[in-house]
Amino acid sequence: MADLTGKTIVVTGAGSGIGKATATLVAAAGATVIAADVKGAEEAANEIGGSAEGHVLDVTDARGWQGLIGDVLGRHGRIHGLANVPGIVTDVDALLTQTEEGWQRILDIDLKGAFLGMRAVAQHFIDNGGGKIVNVASTAGVIGMPNVVAYSAAKGGVIAMSRQVAVEYAAAGVRVNVIAPGVTQTNMLGDITDELLGAVKAATPTGEVASAEDQANAIVFLLGTGSDKITGQVLPIDGGWTAQ
Repeated sequence: MADLTGKTIVVTGAGSGIGKATATLVAAAGATVIAADVKGAEEAANEIGGSAEGHVLDVTDARGWQGLIGDVLGRHGRIHGLANVPGIVTDVDALLTQTEEGWQRILDIDLKGAFLGMRAVAQHFIDNGGGKIVNVASTAGVIGMPNVVAYSAAKGGVIAMSRQVAVEYAAAGVRVNVIAPGVTQTNMLGDITDELLGAVKAATPTGEVASAEDQANAIVFLLGTGSDKITGQVLPIDGGWTAQ
């Protein structure tokens, strides 16, 4: 567990899944966690307790980002890290079946949201000697997978964008890294059958799928001092799936 004592960390998508697990572990590591989401953030913060704070945020809304960051800086004076976790995927996301509206919604939340988040904290980080950003992509942004055309485009964009920002602002002390989860036990799996889940496990070298906490542990590490020399990197947490 990284030591984040005295840090203020913003975690988006904190209402459920990997985001909620991340907010929980960030708080356990000693930080003041700003748990933000379009729904469920305040409930998550209450459940986490301690210094956790819940904030309603639509990650696609630039003004919402400005309001959140301004409020946190006004009360805490400093932000040390940002975890951009939100992501959506739809049942119909193949090239021949995805709609323009569906395509845009996925890119807005999964890609634009991360862009707006990084932009909202970047100048503050630069002016104050640096900061850590962890963006959540997916193995779908690393390798080809069926029925996720918009999702793959968005998550591949997160990876490319993160590398660009990491290189451009490295000298200012800004560190930007990405985790790329494989199949993870969250609500995003939907009503996956035991048969399909068993097939996924059988195709995974470790023979198991990750939990939300597995993904969150990696995010917390990348937010901590142990990652000071790491930037522009993509860490797949997929049981060895992409190593095959």
